Amino acid sequence: MHLAEEATATSALGFSGAPAPAGAPALGWVAGPPIIQESPLLYQVVKFAATPIAHAMCRPHISGAAHVPRTGPAILAANHLSVLDSYLLPALLPRHVTFAAKKEYFSGNPVSGWFMRLGGSLPTDRDSAHAAQEMLDAAADLLDRGELFGIHPEGTRSPDGRLYRGKIGVAWLALKTGAPVLPVALSGTERVLPVGAKVPRPARIGITIGAPMRFEGDHTKARDRRRVTDEIMAAIRELSGQEYVPTYASSFKAASNMS
Repeated sequence: MHLAEEATATSALGFSGAPAPAGAPALGWVAGPPIIQESPLLYQVVKFAATPIAHAMCRPHISGAAHVPRTGPAILAANHLSVLDSYLLPALLPRHVTFAAKKEYFSGNPVSGWFMRLGGSLPTDRDSAHAAQEMLDAAADLLDRGELFGIHPEGTRSPDGRLYRGKIGVAWLALKTGAPVLPVALSGTERVLPVGAKVPRPARIGITIGAPMRFEGDHTKARDRRRVTDEIMAAIRELSGQEYVPTYASSFKAASNMS
C-alpha cells in the first residue's frame, strides 16, 4: 500500500485526529512534544520507590530479561493490554526505558497518571498531527544516544485481549536508526487495572522478552515499513500466544463505539 493510501486509511499518526503532515508514517503511540529527559538522579529515586510497588502488586514473572542490552540502543515493542503497561516495563527492567503514552492516561485517572510519571512515560497528544514527526525524530535521537525506547505498535489498548495489526512507527524507527527491536509479550496487566477501574488491584503478570531482531530496508519505503512491522507483530504473537486480528485496534474500537 502506498504511504498516502495508508495515511488515508488509518491516519498517518496511528490514531484518529487531524490529518498528518505529508510523508508522516503511521506511528503507534509515538506522537507529542519532543522528549525531555528528567534528572537521572530523580529517575533513579522514583524507580527505587516504584519497583517494589510493582513487585508487590503484580508478582511479575519475567523471562528473557537477558535480551535487554546492558548498554546501547534498543526498541521494546510490546503488546498493549492495560494503561499500566507503559509503567510496568520501565519499573521492572534495570535500565531506563522511555515510553510514549497518550495524555489521557495522565489526566483521566489520577492513579494511572501517577504510575505513568513513576515509570518515566511521556504524555502524547493524539490531536496534534504536527507533533507526530517531531516526536518520531526525538525518539530516533534518543536511540542514537544509546538509550531504550518503548512503543506499543498496536497504537491503543486491545479491546478484547487479542493482538491487533501493528502501526508502522516501530519499523520507521528500527530502519532509520538500525537499533534492534525486542518483541515483548505482556500478560495479566489488564487484570491489575481493568478498563473503567479507578484503583489498581493485585494480580500476577507476565513479561516475556524475545531475542533482538534486526532489519534491513529503507525507512522511507512503505513496503519495507509494513514488512518489518508485520514481522515484529508475528514475533510478539509467538511470545504472547494471542489470537491475531489483521485490522487496526483503533478501527475496531471506532466501529464498536469503544474508547
